[in-house]
Amino acid sequence: MRLSETAAPWLNALRPEDTRDLSAAGRVRMLDWSFARHRFGISIMPFVAVPLVWMFSQGQDAAWLAVWAGFFVVLAMAVQVLKRRFTHDLQCLPADPMLRTWQPRIEHISLLHGAGLSAAVVLTAGHSSYEFELLLYVSIASITASNATHQNASLSVFLRFFLTGWVACIALSVWAFPAQWPYVLPLSLLFGIAVYRDALAAHRFLVEQVRLEERGQQLIEQLKVARQSAELALQEKNLFLSTASHDLRQPIHAMSLLVEAIAQRNQDPGLKPLLADLKIGMNSMNFMFTSLLDLTKLENGIVEQRAAPVAIKGLLRDTVILFSEQANQRGLALRIQLPRDEAHVWADPSLLRQALVNLVHNALRYTERGGILIGLRRRDTHWQLEVWDTGVGITEEDGAQIFSPYFRNQHAWRLDSAGHGLGLAVVARCARLMDTSLGFQSRLGRGSRFWLRLPVHVAMVHRPEHKVETSTTLSQLHGSCLVLDDDPQVLAAWKALLEGWGVIGRYATTAREALQHLDAGFTPDAVFCDQRLRSGESGFEILKTVLGRCPQAGGAMVSGEFSSPDLQEAEREGYLVLHKPLDPAVLHTLLSRWL
Repeated sequence: MRLSETAAPWLNALRPEDTRDLSAAGRVRMLDWSFARHRFGISIMPFVAVPLVWMFSQGQDAAWLAVWAGFFVVLAMAVQVLKRRFTHDLQCLPADPMLRTWQPRIEHISLLHGAGLSAAVVLTAGHSSYEFELLLYVSIASITASNATHQNASLSVFLRFFLTGWVACIALSVWAFPAQWPYVLPLSLLFGIAVYRDALAAHRFLVEQVRLEERGQQLIEQLKVARQSAELALQEKNLFLSTASHDLRQPIHAMSLLVEAIAQRNQDPGLKPLLADLKIGMNSMNFMFTSLLDLTKLENGIVEQRAAPVAIKGLLRDTVILFSEQANQRGLALRIQLPRDEAHVWADPSLLRQALVNLVHNALRYTERGGILIGLRRRDTHWQLEVWDTGVGITEEDGAQIFSPYFRNQHAWRLDSAGHGLGLAVVARCARLMDTSLGFQSRLGRGSRFWLRLPVHVAMVHRPEHKVETSTTLSQLHGSCLVLDDDPQVLAAWKALLEGWGVIGRYATTAREALQHLDAGFTPDAVFCDQRLRSGESGFEILKTVLGRCPQAGGAMVSGEFSSPDLQEAEREGYLVLHKPLDPAVLHTLLSRWL
């Protein structure tokens, strides 16, 4: 039992490697390596044979040995011709036919190569000196050992060379060394075993190399499939958002109109500041929603990033108003610290607002006590926007992953299990799209500071910041308006807003209802028509029909989409296209001109 256990590793070393798991292409590659080594070995044999023929001819007739040398010259020329055919087939034939055609041919070449070596012993045994035979055997042993580490990529090819070459020489050693064979034979046998083991070791190495390459190719293919799946999922998500944007914008559109209608009817001075904050919140929500769809389009390559001058102090104030109630409910202080100088930066407004909102929201989510400070400070040719918090902080180990999608450390899970780890990933994406520096500093249990560094817009440094007065009551209007929309909530919001402005309105959900109003004698001064209707009718066609009967009226398409063919056609033909959610101030200005 112990003897078998001791011999087991040695016996395993003599077992050939199982290559059935290799692909046909992998086996062809190994066959190519073996053929290349044979070509090299055969091409140098004439240079080995010539000195041997000369030495043998010093004492005896070397005619047959010269023929032996000539055999290798012919064989070397033949393998060079076969090399060109092999290279051609390697480029043209599939792997399986390549193996069926060339595996037998190269095995036959290896038989001739090995037999040619042992033939020299047959031709000289019994006719030469001990020194010559010893030199011949040493030369054949060197060639065998050298080829053992290179030819054996294809083991069947090497074995044919080895059996007809060195193994034949072992059998011939009794004839070649009639007096010394008791010593030469065991040494030759041991050398053959050692060479065979080395050949198997080299063969396993080459097989494993091919396996690794094939696994690498499989991994690359899997990564390609995964990438294609991810890109397809991204396209499907973007397609869903762009397709569903009309339905998603409807409730926001209705709320914007209702907030303005409430502000028009309000008589309580105490409610004016609250309504002003509500309007700012609605504007921020509208902006964030539009920014989300803009980011989707940026990801999909539909639109390019649009940098513009941004009055960043106004943006920071709006953000504080947006989150002030949430901070108050959680007992946190939300403060802002702004410089006295005017501050304008060059950035994409949508991306910058999206990044700032996510930074503040992230700070609020992971701060239990204390507060959040939003600051702005000048750094040479940049304005540095900073968001400080007294939250849980970030460990050094998590710092490298904090901007990765779906990453949340254990402290974040403890405070808020509802998040998905996308907030900071969105910030990083916005910063990358704007080519803006993003960084942070944090101490675990003490809080964090995140910052964005934005270039100063010099052309606007001396211009005063424009502040939108959201609490201003819009003036009364006089005239009539026809609105076509298939959403009852949106129509109710339209009605409340227009009545608050003193506008006489008629409302329809289909082309039939709109034309009935006209047939009843209603003559609109303005027409607003939704682009997508549940009835399947084309809003653009209805608008053209109504304006054809009321040429004195102004008209516009209203839609939650951006790239609809109908909208593009409407703009090409000179019609006004408005996008949901509508800004009531813009709508009031438009009606003032038309009415």
